[in-house]
Formats: sequence, structure tokens, C-alpha cells
Amino acid sequence: MNSFIPIANFHSNVVSFQKPELTIILSLYGRMVASGEWRDYGISSLKEVAVFSVFRRTAEHPIYSIEKRPKLRNRQGQYAVVGMDGQILKRGHDLKSVLGILERKLIKLVD
Repeated sequence: MNSFIPIANFHSNVVSFQKPELTIILSLYGRMVASGEWRDYGISSLKEVAVFSVFRRTAEHPIYSIEKRPKLRNRQGQYAVVGMDGQILKRGHDLKSVLGILERKLIKLVD
């Protein structure tokens, strides 16, 4: 049986990306779409993690996932880029530096 969760309580238990974080992610996303590498995205806000998933085609598995895990803020860093096989490609405290691994792929495409 489903139980009613007031919106105020729902949002306090969910991890999500803040506007400055989304601005950084969507800036990279726009450049990758313009280069023809990425075509679609999805955002999930869960209890312990927020995920921005990137797709090459709409009906397939994500090729990359950008994760935010606040519980890891004081350890390895709360941001991570995860490949389609589940391997963590880069983790850190600064979102821009973590996304640098995907920026390199954009530079290779231009060459």
C-alpha cells in the first residue's frame, strides 16, 4: 500500500544537484551535443545520490553518469564520473575538475 509523503518531507530526504552544479554540467552537455557525441540525458534524485545520466541514443543505457554523493564529501569527494560498465573514471571534491575527464574526450573529437 502506498503511503502519502508530504512534499516538504520528501525534498529533505533527497539529494539533488544545485543550480550552479547543473549550470556546469549542462554547459558540458551542450558542447557534447553540438559535437554529436551525446543526444539525451536523465536526472535522478534519490535518497543518497543524485545522478545526471548521459545517453548517446535515447533507448540505450547511459554512457556516463555524473554522481553527487554528499556522504563522501569528507572522504574521496562527493562528485564522480562513472562509465557505462560501472567503473568510476574520476572522483573528487570539485565538479569542474571531475568533469575534466569528459572535457578531454571533447578535445579529442575536435582534433
